[in-house]
Amino acid sequence: MGSADSKLNFRKAVIQLTTKTQPVEATDDAFWDQFWADTATSVQDVFALVPAAEIRAVREESPSNLATLCYKAVEKLVQGAEGGCHSEKEKQIVLNCSRLLTRVLPYIFEDPDWRGFFWSTVPGAGRRGQGEEDDDNARPLAESLLLAIADLLFCPDFTVQSHRRSTVDSAEDVHSLDSCEYIWEAGVGFAHSPQPYYIHDMNRMELLKLLLTCFSEAMYLPPAPESGSTNPWVQFFCSTENRHALPLFTSLLNTVCAYDPVGYGIPYNHLLFSDYREPLVEEAAQVLIVTLDHDSATSASPTVDGTTTGTAMDDADPPGPENLFVNYLSRIHREEDFQFILKGIARLLSNPLLQTYLPNSTKKIQFHQELLVLFWKLCDFNKKFLFFVLKSSDVLDILVPILYFLNDARADQSRVGLMHIGVFILLLLSGERNFGVRLNKPYSVRVPMDIPVFTGTHADLLIVVFHKIITSGHQRLQPLFDCLLTIVVNVSPYLKSLSMVTANKLLHLLEAFSTTWFLFSAAQNHHLVFFLLEVFNNIIQYQFDGNSNLVYAIIRKRSVFHQLANLPTDPPAIHKALQRRRRTPEPLSRTGSQEGASMEGSHPAAPAEPGTLKTSLVATPGIDKLTEKSQVSEDGTLRSLEPEPQQSSADGSPAKGEPSQAWREQRRLSSASASGQWSPTSEWVLSWKSKLPLQTIMRLLQVLVPQVEKICIDKGLTDESEILRFLQHGTLVGLLPVPHPILIRKYQANSGTAMWFRTYMWGVIYLRNVDPPVWYDTDVKLFEIQRV
Repeated sequence: MGSADSKLNFRKAVIQLTTKTQPVEATDDAFWDQFWADTATSVQDVFALVPAAEIRAVREESPSNLATLCYKAVEKLVQGAEGGCHSEKEKQIVLNCSRLLTRVLPYIFEDPDWRGFFWSTVPGAGRRGQGEEDDDNARPLAESLLLAIADLLFCPDFTVQSHRRSTVDSAEDVHSLDSCEYIWEAGVGFAHSPQPYYIHDMNRMELLKLLLTCFSEAMYLPPAPESGSTNPWVQFFCSTENRHALPLFTSLLNTVCAYDPVGYGIPYNHLLFSDYREPLVEEAAQVLIVTLDHDSATSASPTVDGTTTGTAMDDADPPGPENLFVNYLSRIHREEDFQFILKGIARLLSNPLLQTYLPNSTKKIQFHQELLVLFWKLCDFNKKFLFFVLKSSDVLDILVPILYFLNDARADQSRVGLMHIGVFILLLLSGERNFGVRLNKPYSVRVPMDIPVFTGTHADLLIVVFHKIITSGHQRLQPLFDCLLTIVVNVSPYLKSLSMVTANKLLHLLEAFSTTWFLFSAAQNHHLVFFLLEVFNNIIQYQFDGNSNLVYAIIRKRSVFHQLANLPTDPPAIHKALQRRRRTPEPLSRTGSQEGASMEGSHPAAPAEPGTLKTSLVATPGIDKLTEKSQVSEDGTLRSLEPEPQQSSADGSPAKGEPSQAWREQRRLSSASASGQWSPTSEWVLSWKSKLPLQTIMRLLQVLVPQVEKICIDKGLTDESEILRFLQHGTLVGLLPVPHPILIRKYQANSGTAMWFRTYMWGVIYLRNVDPPVWYDTDVKLFEIQRV
């Protein structure tokens, strides 16, 4: 049958379904078969020929017909899975039913009255194969559907290659088939790499799209921590009920991590060959992160002692979470598996950077946000993986792409989510000493980035990019400033030598954050000054020897420290500072930052095109909720500091228990502080001014400034190099206060971030699935769709 004919027939069936007021019997195969048996419609055709308005009309006006359509389609998938899809016709029916369900499911989810439909048992639709009296143990429709999809994903000659030696052999029996022998790609726990076959890739992709659509019920529930983190579809699919859980988890992970978009190492190869792998890899990445949506704050993640070798999964107790995908992920432990995963993710994250110096040489992938979520989940659920990442300088292959994305997205309102996840990952890494140590590696990769040129280490790159985000990002990034500076504080005790460019950037931030109008215009702004002073103190106390550039910059800008020490606290001065605020709306000026020329070949960070779609995000917890303070002992081990009591602290910041939105609002409204939203008092300023940790810096200035001035007078010097030479050989041993213990603020899992990740992840999936537009124009509740 020609495809124009089959489209026409399919459309006729759809019109009949919407216009029939009488329920159509489930036994009327002649009617129902029109939807899948005789047609060859692509998924795009199905979306075009089944308009949203008509699905909603059937749902409202003839609900029994919509119900029958759904369970007949599920029944066809179950039959296909049971029978093994040997004929082309059976394969076509499975694909057609899969496309139809992908189209219809979101409209079932958007209506609260229908939400239980798939979890109810449908008489006679249980396991028809085993005799009709089987209704008692009939499965809910959702379970039948999920198990059928799982079976179909390991169906020989449909989604995996048959292992039959010849056509004479009888077909592999679907029920006895060991799907672990049919894992899609070599990697974790599987050594054999099957020859890629694009038809199988396409069929897998369609089934994964249906699976993702099943999981997407989460999009239709409003964000609420108490709505529980368990998605019933994911919960069932990732349980022991699914006998393919392990091979499917492994197939998804390996398919993503083994993917090489370069085109088998030959530049420009992708222009010659169509890549059928990429859509599958994207779909696999999206399904994988959704199955791993699991609130680690509320469940004990397994602590693994790693005694077992031999298997890819660590068998150590305790068994860990019920969700098998989370469980398997947390138990991967072999070095070669970690290496495979890390190399794969680093290769894919670096792909957009390759574009910049060899344009069009490789295929540019678009799923870096899904990869960042996957990397986050790996580090969060598998501490051994985190330590492996930090054990060598391979971590820098993750760091550089993240800094590239952060810098590139800083002016784009539609990419706030990307900014957050990049910063969260760096916050998580910065809680480990090794990360700070790794940053001392010289930075030689010349990825064109819109930042000042510098010669230095990866630490310089990180600080220069952070400075750029703070001084030239858009307003909505302000809540991230605390996180950015916390990361710098965490790594500061380990930074051996900062470049002059970086030293100047840090002092420019201090200058900007310590102006009186900035300090007085919001309840939390002074925290930023505390963070920066902590950075300077850590470097002076623990890394003085290699940091003459920073010491010189501190000496040159010494007036900033004196102004802080003499901060006015009387009401008239406070009032005057706030008046000045009105006249200077720019929160951070670029002046005084000596913006050098940007790197050659870089493009300025661009704002979003007007009209770009973005999805809203829930607020992230404040830094005090996100992190837990730990102290580094003499031997380098961390010990957690007791949390402070839950009440308003002396420095006037809101109590730890209070939601961070309160001060988020305060910050947003700080320009309106004159209208009585929040007004600083003398007592408030005094309460934190007395705690400013200025002793170490004041002592340093007291000792070094006279010596530097003497050199300048003696030698008539205006030349920096002589002073730097003097500072390099100087020492403050015995002259500084006793070194303070190093404080690290480690990321801690909490339900606030779990909720943030859920909304971010589904928002990315919603926006990235445009062909076909699976969720577009349906009534999602988890986030709002907004235009920039």
